[in-house]
Amino acid sequence: MALLAGALVSGSAQLIGDKPATPEDVFWQVVQKARQAALKSEGEVRLSFDAKDKAFVLGDGTVSKSFPVPPAKELTVDFLSAQTGGSTVLIGGALVDTQTMPFVTFYPDGTCTAFRVQFRAGGFARILTIDPWTCAQVLARADNPT
Repeated sequence: MALLAGALVSGSAQLIGDKPATPEDVFWQVVQKARQAALKSEGEVRLSFDAKDKAFVLGDGTVSKSFPVPPAKELTVDFLSAQTGGSTVLIGGALVDTQTMPFVTFYPDGTCTAFRVQFRAGGFARILTIDPWTCAQVLARADNPT
């Protein structure tokens, strides 16, 4: 019984661990790598998204590395200015920002460009605001503090 239970637990852990990452998961992994690379090299590192290859690209001006995202229906990833209310258009019932930035920069002091990242798949848009001091997601304030 113990051997059977052990086999089931290890088998299920492998199934869970092999779950394909989402484009957002890959984005956060690449953000960590970009920040680490900028700190270690004491230079600027740029992050962009290659729409043709469906991959995030890190580059320091001489070397670039690609991080592909898992296949997703009609996926687009755009970097947007941190300021909202710029140029938006209504697509499929969702407001989508159209004023994009070609890349964002991570600096040797651990900070990054103030930006938002927009993930669009199948008409649905999800926008994350990134804090320039921590390079982490800015959490939305609760409207009803209790």
